[in-house]
Amino acid sequence: MAPVTCCFLRAPWRWLLALCLIVWSAAGVSGILNPEDFLALQAVRKGLDDMPRSRFLAGWDFTGDPCGFPGVLCAGDRVVSLALGDPRAGSPGLQGRLDPALGRLTALAELSLAPGRVSGPIPVGLANCSDLRFVALSRNLLSGPVPDGLGALPRLRTLDLSYNLLSGTIPPALASVPTLSNLILCHNRLSGSLPSFPHSSALIRLDLKRNQLSGQVPPLPPSLQYLSLGSNALTGFVDAVLPLLTRLSFLDLSYNFLSGPLPGCVFSFPLAALLLQHNALSGPVSPPGDVSIPVVDLSYNLLTGSLPPQLAPVGRLYLNNNRFIGEVPRLLVRGLGDGMQLLYLQHNFLTGVELGTEAAAATGNAIPAGASLCLQYNCMVPPLDARCPVQAGTQQMRPADQCPQWRG
Repeated sequence: MAPVTCCFLRAPWRWLLALCLIVWSAAGVSGILNPEDFLALQAVRKGLDDMPRSRFLAGWDFTGDPCGFPGVLCAGDRVVSLALGDPRAGSPGLQGRLDPALGRLTALAELSLAPGRVSGPIPVGLANCSDLRFVALSRNLLSGPVPDGLGALPRLRTLDLSYNLLSGTIPPALASVPTLSNLILCHNRLSGSLPSFPHSSALIRLDLKRNQLSGQVPPLPPSLQYLSLGSNALTGFVDAVLPLLTRLSFLDLSYNFLSGPLPGCVFSFPLAALLLQHNALSGPVSPPGDVSIPVVDLSYNLLTGSLPPQLAPVGRLYLNNNRFIGEVPRLLVRGLGDGMQLLYLQHNFLTGVELGTEAAAATGNAIPAGASLCLQYNCMVPPLDARCPVQAGTQQMRPADQCPQWRG
């Protein structure tokens, strides 16, 4: 049977839509969508277009049942899930704007947007969708603030607005959503301070990397397993915050202005990566035992004291550009023959290194094949076969007046 249209009737829209739904039902169309949801989907469609080579919206033919549209999932007569754009990797996304009518899909539980070039603000009306649990609008060109109303969604579990052009502050109410477990706002232009999360928060992943956030790191919930706050302008101490986060599997506080001591207990966390480079952390590094974290980067800080031999099991260890003194522990060098791939110690005040009989027997006093050891710009003559990055510069040793044992 040919598609039935109802575009020539002159009547108030609700009566018109009801009549169209009756005609669809008589014509054998399987679903009867809630009139508000039908009109909302029409408005959403008008605000968006396929990018070149995309055919996603070609399937949105409103002479048929909207519950059969690509990306639309219904329960009864309501839209409960809306996935805009083809989520498959490499597929072109959508362009245009998100229509405010999204807020009229009040039964919506999931909303996602494929990577594309959708711009403009996030509709504030999403606060009306009280069943929303999952919102993912990443990798587009969305701008403006994060709507305050998102913090009033009582069932929200995941909010991913990463890789956009969002500005303004993070709504404090977001931190109080009791079900929120994933807050991902990285790679935006957000400013202001971090919100304060209650100790009872269910938050597992907090990713705010590459924004313009400032101020101190507030107390964070112990439920956290992934914390990424790198590349902001955060200040203050973290020695009171970090010890409570014993479940962390990833920690990135790099490229900030954090200062003060580094709590040794961090090295006992089940971390896959510990990234604290480019801060102003000071004092000694004192792990409570052997450290098995695959990547530890403490470079470009103000750390002092002797190098801790407990770091020998680390896979890639960056301790360069600090103020470490004394000799390089033999255990650290031995680590290069026991699985350590990289040991960067350049730009410190180290006074000597013993390659050890293990390395000498295996390599003839050379660094093991595939491993990198850099000792440039210390208070000693570095091994001739050490491989260093370009950033280490060309100077092999510190000037004599910077090394106490050379003075006089």
